[in-house]
Amino acid sequence: MITTADFKRGLVIQLDNAPCLILDLTTQSPSARGGNTLVKTKYRNLLTGQVLEKTFKAGDKADEADFERRKGQFLYPSGDGGVFMDLENYEQYELDEELFAPIQGFLLEGADVQLGVFEGRVVSVDPPMIVELLVTETAPAIKNATATAQTKDAVLETGMHIQVPGYLEAGERVKVDTREGRFVSRA
Repeated sequence: MITTADFKRGLVIQLDNAPCLILDLTTQSPSARGGNTLVKTKYRNLLTGQVLEKTFKAGDKADEADFERRKGQFLYPSGDGGVFMDLENYEQYELDEELFAPIQGFLLEGADVQLGVFEGRVVSVDPPMIVELLVTETAPAIKNATATAQTKDAVLETGMHIQVPGYLEAGERVKVDTREGRFVSRA
């Protein structure tokens, strides 16, 4: 059992028999005497993917979820999903489209990931924050383009489309932010 004083971003608590990742929290002090301090949390249910909010009174208790982060590796796509391997025990997990689709464009075979395991089942997959991918298709470089000039559409080796600066050409490697799916820099 943990109290609201232990809450922080990234902590996984158990609410309604599901692991919930705390995304954000704010503390609100009472305006009247004798009022309770409130802890407002924004969290993601890792089983359903829903983002919800809940307010706790200071000192409320919650169960820490039976949740573990493990090093993993993306092996290959399978149908609409993907196959991942736990690098600690070499167990393989086939994940469905719901978990795989949001990160599919960032993963090449053999890519390192972080697996979130709840009660022996993978409930989340986090790719590295920055991945390096090859631009396979894009319009020709725009003459006199600068780093802050207009952008153009590019197709990466995984099939994902992103916006890149006008000076980039096909065949170049780029760094992509996996949280926002945007171009960061040349690799």
